[in-house]
Amino acid sequence: MTDTHAHLDFLEEEELAEAKAHLPELKAVLTLGVDPGRWEKTLALAEGNVYAAVGLHPTSAHLLSPEVEEALRHYARHPRVRAIGESGLDYYWTPETKPAQLKALDFQAALAEALGLPLVLHVRSKDGQAEEDLAAWLMAHRPKRVVLHAFGGHPALEAAGLRVEAYFSFAGPLTYRKNQALREAAQRLPLDRLLVETDSPFLPPEPHRGRRNLPHLVRHTLAKLAEVRGMAWAEMESITDENAATCFRWT
Repeated sequence: MTDTHAHLDFLEEEELAEAKAHLPELKAVLTLGVDPGRWEKTLALAEGNVYAAVGLHPTSAHLLSPEVEEALRHYARHPRVRAIGESGLDYYWTPETKPAQLKALDFQAALAEALGLPLVLHVRSKDGQAEEDLAAWLMAHRPKRVVLHAFGGHPALEAAGLRVEAYFSFAGPLTYRKNQALREAAQRLPLDRLLVETDSPFLPPEPHRGRRNLPHLVRHTLAKLAEVRGMAWAEMESITDENAATCFRWT
């Protein structure tokens, strides 16, 4: 199994110990540091089969400055870094910072391109506008390697993602009973574009809803994805492991 999106730096001490105890069950974990105050800790956690991404989350986009840009360039060259992000657009929490979010997104996309790294994208809104805007951004900029983190099934984003050959990463919501439309999207997307993640400690899958999430619980999302595609669990595990290795180049 591969957890392509976790935030190990958000875990409490006991949770982190449990997560580390289960790491042998996983091929790899990508842990993401999402603002300048988290990059050092994120990189310190990136050892063994844990790799790192560094970036500026859209809700922290207002922190972008020449000094932060230089620091991100520095951390992005760390040998354990395998992606830039998560960047993207978030109108759910901070719609008023849209111009800053777009500026931060453009900077991180250029950095990812310069370093030959994938760009990990977050998107969230109450009315789908951030998804529409991110779809338009994808079509305008066409990044070479991009991951749609915790893909939610928005039609415009699906269409744009397919056009730019994005990876679609599924998290715990794939297992939620009400998300039949998301499962239908997972059923029709190309097999070589599928990834699974936890977004630990967020987005816990069934049957762990209401509790904090950990990387090894990605098995539940993987099981649902295999069920949706009518495949054996081990076959889907092999496919998503290979896709992750191709995308993030950790082997």
